Amino acid sequence: MAALDTELELVGEDSRHALVRRALQHKGFLFGAAVIAVICAMALLAPLLAPFDYTQQNLGNRLAYPVWAGGSWDHPLGTDHLGRDYLSRLLFGAQISVIVGFSAAVIGCVIGVSLGVLGGFFGGRVDHAVSFLLSCQLAMPTLLLGMAMVFLIGPSVTVVICVIGVLHWNLFLVVTRAATQRVRQLEFVTASKALGADKFSIIWRDVLPNLTSHILVIFTYEVGKAILAEAALSFLGVGIPAPTPSWGLMIAEGKDAMFFQPWLVAIPGFALFLLVIAINLMGDGLRDVTAPEARH
Repeated sequence: MAALDTELELVGEDSRHALVRRALQHKGFLFGAAVIAVICAMALLAPLLAPFDYTQQNLGNRLAYPVWAGGSWDHPLGTDHLGRDYLSRLLFGAQISVIVGFSAAVIGCVIGVSLGVLGGFFGGRVDHAVSFLLSCQLAMPTLLLGMAMVFLIGPSVTVVICVIGVLHWNLFLVVTRAATQRVRQLEFVTASKALGADKFSIIWRDVLPNLTSHILVIFTYEVGKAILAEAALSFLGVGIPAPTPSWGLMIAEGKDAMFFQPWLVAIPGFALFLLVIAINLMGDGLRDVTAPEARH
């Protein structure tokens, strides 16, 4: 028995080493992870890196050009229409995007995975009820419903996180439901039932660990969707309230002068694009790394 345990530990260790090796060889995963790490570091260190308070106004120096367009190094990325330092607002805007993206994805993950696992494992009336909820959610115009909910409740970071999270769980449900229906037919689940294990214990110990790779991949995708949803709500004026910096709000504030100072839109727009594409590349890399046999 001791020899068998040792052999199983060696197999598990070799598997982990192979997983790490595939991750280090995947260029898309490495690029996405590096960009995400840099942006998260910027968000975390924003109070130390920002040269000015993001709410500090200087109307005498409004719409200053960035350094590459002849501006001053006092404001490397220039200033906005109220004379606020654009670099400072960009750094603190990264905080909003990261917090909203990950928090909303966690809420959606909890809702979607819970419903998907319950529907897929129990089947019958439970699955019918879950399918009905999914059909109702898919029939709703997500953006319009989100705008209405934020407008009725009142815009704030917490409200935006909760609204986006509550409206973005359908993909978690669809994938985990299908995966649970497959896992519940496997022999180790049947063995647990034969030994008299509680159903919820089987779900926690046997089913959920086998869904981890699916959940991680969907989670990265949903983080990007949540970030774009927050930017869209802020751009439309029902998201993060001013003067809190949000990349979507920065784009909205700069759109009136975009033909004369295009950097007002280009800088936060490029930052938003870079973060979302990095998250998608990392998610795609996770799929390849955890299930390389599925890729050709």
